[in-house]
Amino acid sequence: QVQLVESGGGLVQAGGSLRLSCVASGSIFSFSTMGWFRQAPGKQRELVATIRSGGSTNYADSVKGRFFISRDNAKNTVYLQMNNLKPEETAVYYCAAARTGWGPGADFRSWGQGTQVTVSS
Repeated sequence: QVQLVESGGGLVQAGGSLRLSCVASGSIFSFSTMGWFRQAPGKQRELVATIRSGGSTNYADSVKGRFFISRDNAKNTVYLQMNNLKPEETAVYYCAAARTGWGPGADFRSWGQGTQVTVSS
């Protein structure tokens, strides 16, 4: 079972930027899709962005044009660049990996422990 470790969260003012990283204990090349999710207090977990092994990306409508997902297979790392952050995007952000399925419909079986992102107004 691959281990996923997120980092890069923190406190940022509204309008600011953060870059999250997710490092896998093994090669991410074998994963069909990697993704970032978030869960705010009292809310359901939601999909933020996915990236397929070939590099195709998908984003939640709410983050399009502001968030960008990328992957570096050589470093076994997936990134989420978040720009123009909003207070309502305060949440725990999770990295996930799927070996089957593609994009938002992938079967995400491996999860990180999450990293807290707090956006102050």
